[in-house]
Amino acid sequence: MTTKENRLGSQDIKSLLVSLAIPAIIGQLVSLIYNIVDRIYIGRIEGIGSIALTGVGVCAPLLIVIAAFAVLIGVGGAPRASIKMGENDKEGTEKILGNCFITLIGISIVLTILFLIFNEKLLMLFGASEKTLPYALEYMNIYSLGIIFVMITIGMNPFITAQGFAKVSMLTVSIGAVLNIILDPIFIYALNMNVKGAALATVISQAVSALCVMHFLKKKSNLKIKRKYYKVEKDIIMPVLLLGLSPFVMQITESFLMIAFNAKLQIYGGDIAVGAMTIATTAMNFIYLPLSGITQGAQPIMSYNYGARNKERMKETFKYLIKSTMLYSIMFFIFIMFFPKFFASIFTSDQELIDIAAKGLRVYMAGTLAVGVQTSCQHTFLALGNARTSLFLALLRKVILLIPMIFILPLFFENKVFAVFLAEPIADIIAAIVTATLFYKYFKKTLNSI
Repeated sequence: MTTKENRLGSQDIKSLLVSLAIPAIIGQLVSLIYNIVDRIYIGRIEGIGSIALTGVGVCAPLLIVIAAFAVLIGVGGAPRASIKMGENDKEGTEKILGNCFITLIGISIVLTILFLIFNEKLLMLFGASEKTLPYALEYMNIYSLGIIFVMITIGMNPFITAQGFAKVSMLTVSIGAVLNIILDPIFIYALNMNVKGAALATVISQAVSALCVMHFLKKKSNLKIKRKYYKVEKDIIMPVLLLGLSPFVMQITESFLMIAFNAKLQIYGGDIAVGAMTIATTAMNFIYLPLSGITQGAQPIMSYNYGARNKERMKETFKYLIKSTMLYSIMFFIFIMFFPKFFASIFTSDQELIDIAAKGLRVYMAGTLAVGVQTSCQHTFLALGNARTSLFLALLRKVILLIPMIFILPLFFENKVFAVFLAEPIADIIAAIVTATLFYKYFKKTLNSI
């Protein structure tokens, strides 16, 4: 057993969680930069900024689909790898790693072909108008060529964190993000490529991150990607897919949410309302991605000690996890409620869009206080290998609650745009209550069984 793995089973929980979570949080924030830095620059292109920003926002559902497939493999495979490490089964862990890698490559090829062929139809389905479609197509045509790099970066990074190398995981993403920040103004403004430049900068940056991930997993890490494990084995990949199904559903339903949100807002408020939703969903990323970083830090500790049957360390890990997620949720809620215009102004100088987005932000983010509880509980289900409950909770918030309310609430409010934004906090609060109730019963039962 390696020193890194020993840490997961022996080091003080609080210091271990901090050492794993902080790099993971930074990595998630850096990932967020990938998503927002293009929008900041695009929103300030002279003459076309607002409409181009809305066009790129329409691409968001497709980008979410790509990330969802990467999460299906990465987040489904990493907890199983951690549990195997807790059982001291190195060969079994490397088989999971190899199977997950080759599956990611196959999915990348299929998605690239599909998006290059059907991107225009998909963008129209996701809310593009005649004005915004040209900008959306410019972005997606180039981005689609780099899908394989996105998949490797997102899908394989969890295996680096699962071994306790949180700083390495952070650096592989950060290198690409810094490069993206440097290349964006060069391609967008200096070379006058506008939206195409933003897409090209992102693809190049993701390619560099992907190369860093692969170099580490092939040459530096304790567990290495080996060609002899590239053959997909049903007994290995199926449990990965089942466990990854919950985060996959959580991600993939974001696309359906964007379709529902954009379709209704286009009817009730036009392009300006869709632009406001683009800013609001970016704000939601500011809370979910750091929370995801905290849970990523806790996941290998929880999974490893579950495999090692150490219930005291499991209890202590969850205690620190929920305290951390709740604290961040409260802090971000206060920030958005007091400074919504400041946040909106980061992305656009259009005063009308800032005013509409600020009003929408206060409504859309009103359930933020409940997100910390929901996230910590749901991700612990994943860390313990409970695919069934985690999948139900993923479906509950978005498919069972949120999507129907986007269509139902406008029937009861005169201000239809307000009603669409209101669906989000209602779903967040109900989902958090149900998640916490189920988790309390399951976690207690799991600990008693050890």
